[in-house]
Amino acid sequence: MSLKIGLVSISDRASQGVYEDKGIPALVDWLSLCIRSPFETTTRLIPDEQAIIEATLCELVDEQGCHLVLTTGGTGPALRDVTPEATLAVADRVMPGFGEQMRQISLKFVPTAILSRQVGVIRKQSLILNLPGQPKAIRETLEGLREDGVVTVPGIFAAVPYCLDLIGAPYVETREEVVKAFRPKSAIKPVA
Repeated sequence: MSLKIGLVSISDRASQGVYEDKGIPALVDWLSLCIRSPFETTTRLIPDEQAIIEATLCELVDEQGCHLVLTTGGTGPALRDVTPEATLAVADRVMPGFGEQMRQISLKFVPTAILSRQVGVIRKQSLILNLPGQPKAIRETLEGLREDGVVTVPGIFAAVPYCLDLIGAPYVETREEVVKAFRPKSAIKPVA
Protein backbone atom coordinates (compact mmCIF):
# COMPACT_ATOMS: atom_id res chain seq x y z
CA MET A 1 0.00 0.00 0.00
CA SER A 2 1.38 3.41 -0.93
CA LEU A 3 1.14 6.52 1.19
CA LYS A 4 -1.79 8.82 0.38
CA ILE A 5 -1.15 12.49 1.10
CA GLY A 6 -3.78 15.21 1.07
CA LEU A 7 -2.53 18.72 0.32
CA VAL A 8 -4.78 21.65 1.17
CA SER A 9 -3.99 25.26 0.36
CA ILE A 10 -6.20 27.63 2.33
CA SER A 11 -6.46 31.11 0.84
CA ASP A 12 -9.42 33.32 0.05
CA ARG A 13 -7.65 35.13 -2.79
CA ALA A 14 -5.92 32.12 -4.39
CA SER A 15 -9.15 30.10 -4.27
CA GLN A 16 -10.89 33.00 -6.10
CA GLY A 17 -8.15 33.16 -8.75
CA VAL A 18 -6.87 36.57 -7.63
CA TYR A 19 -3.35 35.13 -7.57
CA GLU A 20 -1.68 31.81 -8.21
CA ASP A 21 -1.44 29.34 -5.35
CA LYS A 22 2.19 28.62 -4.48
CA GLY A 23 1.63 26.36 -1.45
CA ILE A 24 0.56 23.16 -3.19
CA PRO A 25 3.30 23.30 -5.86
CA ALA A 26 5.90 23.92 -3.12
CA LEU A 27 4.62 20.92 -1.15
CA VAL A 28 4.53 18.62 -4.19
CA ASP A 29 8.08 19.60 -5.15
CA TRP A 30 9.44 19.14 -1.63
CA LEU A 31 7.68 15.80 -1.03
CA SER A 32 9.03 14.51 -4.36
CA LEU A 33 12.56 15.37 -3.22
CA CYS A 34 12.14 13.94 0.27
CA ILE A 35 10.06 10.74 0.09
CA ARG A 36 11.63 7.61 -1.43
CA SER A 37 8.58 5.39 -0.93
CA PRO A 38 5.68 5.37 -3.39
CA PHE A 39 3.07 8.04 -2.62
CA GLU A 40 0.18 9.79 -4.27
CA THR A 41 -1.32 13.20 -3.59
CA THR A 42 -4.81 14.62 -3.60
CA THR A 43 -5.02 18.42 -3.66
CA ARG A 44 -7.60 21.00 -2.63
CA LEU A 45 -7.55 24.81 -2.95
CA ILE A 46 -10.15 26.30 -0.64
CA PRO A 47 -11.10 29.62 1.03
CA ASP A 48 -10.53 30.53 4.67
CA GLU A 49 -13.93 29.30 5.84
CA GLN A 50 -13.96 27.08 8.91
CA ALA A 51 -16.85 24.89 7.76
CA ILE A 52 -15.20 24.30 4.37
CA ILE A 53 -11.82 23.53 5.96
CA GLU A 54 -13.41 21.06 8.38
CA ALA A 55 -15.39 19.37 5.59
CA THR A 56 -12.27 19.15 3.39
CA LEU A 57 -10.14 17.61 6.14
CA CYS A 58 -12.87 15.08 6.94
CA GLU A 59 -13.31 14.21 3.26
CA LEU A 60 -9.57 13.68 2.72
CA VAL A 61 -9.26 11.42 5.76
CA ASP A 62 -12.65 9.68 5.90
CA GLU A 63 -13.45 9.31 2.19
CA GLN A 64 -10.16 9.61 0.31
CA GLY A 65 -8.20 7.58 2.89
CA CYS A 66 -5.28 9.99 3.19
CA HIS A 67 -2.69 8.92 5.78
CA LEU A 68 -1.11 12.37 5.93
CA VAL A 69 -2.78 15.73 5.32
CA LEU A 70 -0.70 18.89 5.03
CA THR A 71 -2.40 22.27 5.04
CA THR A 72 -0.79 25.56 4.14
CA GLY A 73 -2.11 28.99 5.05
CA GLY A 74 -4.61 30.46 7.46
CA THR A 75 -2.60 30.02 10.66
CA GLY A 76 -1.92 33.61 11.66
CA PRO A 77 -3.82 35.86 14.07
CA ALA A 78 -5.96 37.61 11.42
CA LEU A 79 -9.71 37.25 11.87
CA ARG A 80 -9.97 35.20 8.65
CA ASP A 81 -7.23 32.75 9.75
CA VAL A 82 -9.23 29.77 11.04
CA THR A 83 -7.19 26.76 9.92
CA PRO A 84 -6.12 25.77 13.47
CA GLU A 85 -9.71 26.00 14.77
CA ALA A 86 -10.98 23.85 11.90
CA THR A 87 -8.18 21.32 12.39
CA LEU A 88 -8.77 21.03 16.12
CA ALA A 89 -12.52 20.66 15.53
CA VAL A 90 -11.98 17.45 13.50
CA ALA A 91 -9.21 16.01 15.69
CA ASP A 92 -9.30 12.85 17.75
CA ARG A 93 -5.96 13.70 19.40
CA VAL A 94 -3.69 16.74 19.48
CA MET A 95 0.06 16.43 18.75
CA PRO A 96 1.40 19.74 20.18
CA GLY A 97 5.06 19.04 19.47
CA PHE A 98 4.62 19.65 15.75
CA GLY A 99 3.39 23.23 16.21
CA GLU A 100 6.01 23.92 18.85
CA GLN A 101 8.82 22.77 16.57
CA MET A 102 7.51 24.73 13.56
CA ARG A 103 7.50 27.93 15.61
CA GLN A 104 10.96 27.15 16.98
CA ILE A 105 12.34 26.83 13.44
CA SER A 106 10.56 29.94 12.13
CA LEU A 107 11.76 32.04 15.08
CA LYS A 108 15.30 31.59 13.77
CA PHE A 109 14.25 33.71 10.78
CA VAL A 110 11.51 36.12 11.88
CA PRO A 111 10.33 37.35 15.29
CA THR A 112 6.72 37.30 14.06
CA ALA A 113 6.83 33.48 14.04
CA ILE A 114 5.46 33.70 17.56
CA LEU A 115 2.17 34.80 15.96
CA SER A 116 1.86 31.49 14.12
CA ARG A 117 -0.77 29.06 15.40
CA GLN A 118 0.03 25.85 13.49
CA VAL A 119 -1.19 22.63 15.05
CA GLY A 120 -0.70 18.93 14.46
CA VAL A 121 -3.48 16.43 15.12
CA ILE A 122 -4.52 12.85 14.52
CA ARG A 123 -7.90 12.01 13.03
CA LYS A 124 -8.58 8.28 12.87
CA GLN A 125 -5.39 6.87 11.27
CA SER A 126 -4.26 10.12 9.68
CA LEU A 127 -1.80 12.80 10.73
CA ILE A 128 -2.91 16.36 9.89
CA LEU A 129 -0.33 19.15 10.04
CA ASN A 130 -0.86 22.90 9.53
CA LEU A 131 2.14 24.38 7.74
CA PRO A 132 3.02 28.04 7.13
CA GLY A 133 1.75 29.71 3.97
CA GLN A 134 5.04 30.77 2.33
CA PRO A 135 6.97 28.19 0.23
CA LYS A 136 10.30 29.08 1.89
CA ALA A 137 8.80 28.66 5.38
CA ILE A 138 7.12 25.40 4.33
CA ARG A 139 10.49 23.95 3.31
CA GLU A 140 12.26 25.23 6.43
CA THR A 141 9.71 23.80 8.85
CA LEU A 142 9.60 20.42 7.09
CA GLU A 143 13.34 20.11 6.51
CA GLY A 144 14.86 21.93 9.48
CA LEU A 145 17.92 24.14 9.68
CA ARG A 146 21.40 23.29 8.49
CA GLU A 147 24.78 24.85 8.97
CA ASP A 148 27.56 23.63 6.70
CA GLY A 149 25.40 20.66 5.70
CA VAL A 150 24.77 19.57 9.30
CA VAL A 151 21.24 19.65 10.73
CA THR A 152 21.25 22.05 13.68
CA VAL A 153 17.48 22.16 14.26
CA PRO A 154 15.48 19.15 13.06
CA GLY A 155 12.48 19.80 10.86
CA ILE A 156 9.13 18.29 11.69
CA PHE A 157 9.23 15.78 8.84
CA ALA A 158 11.97 13.83 10.67
CA ALA A 159 9.23 12.63 13.06
CA VAL A 160 6.46 12.11 10.50
CA PRO A 161 7.37 8.60 9.23
CA TYR A 162 7.53 7.11 12.73
CA CYS A 163 4.32 8.88 13.74
CA LEU A 164 2.68 7.33 10.66
CA ASP A 165 4.04 3.91 11.70
CA LEU A 166 2.48 4.30 15.13
CA ILE A 167 -0.98 5.14 13.75
CA GLY A 168 -1.02 2.31 11.20
CA ALA A 169 -0.11 4.13 7.98
CA PRO A 170 2.26 2.70 5.33
CA TYR A 171 5.99 2.59 6.07
CA VAL A 172 7.66 5.69 4.64
CA GLU A 173 11.31 6.03 3.69
CA THR A 174 12.95 9.40 3.15
CA ARG A 175 16.00 10.54 1.25
CA GLU A 176 18.46 11.19 4.08
CA GLU A 177 20.17 14.05 2.22
CA VAL A 178 16.86 15.95 2.52
CA VAL A 179 15.48 14.65 5.84
CA LYS A 180 16.72 11.74 7.90
CA ALA A 181 13.65 10.12 9.39
CA PHE A 182 13.96 9.26 13.06
CA ARG A 183 12.85 5.81 14.17
CA PRO A 184 13.99 3.71 17.10
CA LYS A 185 16.23 0.87 15.90
CA SER A 186 13.46 -1.65 16.60
CA ALA A 187 11.14 0.16 14.15
CA ILE A 188 13.54 0.32 11.19
CA LYS A 189 12.74 -2.06 8.32
CA PRO A 190 15.49 -3.27 5.98
CA VAL A 191 15.70 -1.33 2.71
CA ALA A 192 14.08 -3.35 -0.07
